[in-house]
Amino acid sequence: MTELRSTFEQVAVEGVRSLQPYEPGKPMEELQREYGLSDIIKLASNENPRGPGPQAVAAARDAMAHANRYPDGNGFRLKQALAAHHGVAPETITLGNGSNDVLALVASTFLGPGREAVFSEHAFAVYAIVTRAVGATARVAPAQAPGRAMPYGHDVDGMRALVSDKTRVVFVANPNNPTGTWLERAELEEFLRALPGHVIAVVDEAYCEYSEDPRQPDALQWLNALPNLVVTRTFSKVHGLAGLRVGYSLAHPAVADLFNRVRQPFNVSACAQAAAEAAIADNAYVRDSVAMNNEQRVWLRAELEGLGLEVLPSSANFLCVRVGDADAVYAGLLRAGVIVRPIAGYGLPEWIRVTVGLPQENQRFVGALAALVTTGR
Repeated sequence: MTELRSTFEQVAVEGVRSLQPYEPGKPMEELQREYGLSDIIKLASNENPRGPGPQAVAAARDAMAHANRYPDGNGFRLKQALAAHHGVAPETITLGNGSNDVLALVASTFLGPGREAVFSEHAFAVYAIVTRAVGATARVAPAQAPGRAMPYGHDVDGMRALVSDKTRVVFVANPNNPTGTWLERAELEEFLRALPGHVIAVVDEAYCEYSEDPRQPDALQWLNALPNLVVTRTFSKVHGLAGLRVGYSLAHPAVADLFNRVRQPFNVSACAQAAAEAAIADNAYVRDSVAMNNEQRVWLRAELEGLGLEVLPSSANFLCVRVGDADAVYAGLLRAGVIVRPIAGYGLPEWIRVTVGLPQENQRFVGALAALVTTGR
């Protein structure tokens, strides 16, 4: 096996040889197999703990009756719904199998050997994966210092300093995963407007719906003024459709046209399209999800700080918590049937990321963590 692995690695393209696979949050089924537990809560993957909205579930169920047919490869109905929702032209929209798919389209379209992408330290792992997979070079800017207002968040001055004639893409997560930190409107706008025209500016807004801070921008407001801007969104978070895999980007029609040249046919299933179309219209579900999350995020932060733990600022549906020996804490929580996310792979070995769950889930997590913190295990 070792010999074959070595042989095939030599055959693989150079960018892929240096990659490590993306490691998702541990599935509940895996923990059941490993520990024999039945009472498990998962707070590892920033999913909506309320589940999908009833309108989305009904739409997906109805679409299953026609599962023998290929989905609409152009996603006409969903694009029309998104265009009306955002007040943009349908030609600006590209659908993806989750927003990760759209990030890969960006790399396939604009990156390659001899080209560079710029992003921040502690930013979403997929930026590095899609960059290196196509043979491009990743330029990683150091994050904000621990004592700053947004510790471990994006330092736009550091990112700007890395932009060169070779730069073709800049990735900005706002708010950022896994830290939860964000850039305010004036800071982000100044950064985007200063980028050269040959640089595609990707603003990843997977968690933007959760923010109620008026200082945090909606990057779509700059879409008409900045033709090199690409904004990515997802139905996996606030809309509760992570298992169906549907996301999208909004960009200048000329950029969207390029994405559609490399996009795989039928990359978003009929069930996903139907559910997403229903979800985008279900404003009450989104409103209630945001209200519960933000109320529980405040409660959870207070409880964690009450345990003497450092918690980063967050406008998303998760908190980044410094626990010291994160591996030991993670293992202890697993034994208690609580799955969180260790983030040593993001360069934060003393931290865990915890999704804001239902009230009873948050209470159980705090209780289990408190037992570990007070006993030192």
